[in-house]
Amino acid sequence: MSLKCQFRNKYIAANFDLFEPPGLVRLGLLACLLLTSALLFAPTARAQMTLDVAKITCRQYLFDKTISPEAPRIAMWVSGFFNGRRNNTVIDIGTLRKNVDKVEDYCRLNLDMTILDAVKNALGIDK
Repeated sequence: MSLKCQFRNKYIAANFDLFEPPGLVRLGLLACLLLTSALLFAPTARAQMTLDVAKITCRQYLFDKTISPEAPRIAMWVSGFFNGRRNNTVIDIGTLRKNVDKVEDYCRLNLDMTILDAVKNALGIDK
């Protein structure tokens, strides 16, 4: 980009290139703006977590600040686990909701029991 400026009745031609100071400053500002917006609007990364479902107690399932928010996912996994053992590939959402409620009610009365044992006892599985 070319710009002519008048200085004491003389014209001075100036070329603004991307790598000359004015262009470099603009490039730096643009880079800072993009980096800042990327950091502000980037989704937060979640830590990867592995669980041994056989060791999760009802107390952890219901009240633990790490495990309890994952309760719906754990319930789906447990449902899939027991349905897989019976070779059942059909999910009845209404029944699943009722079963989750039954297991959670049972867990409230048996906080030290594992979630898998609570499912077996609350739903009468493997009896």
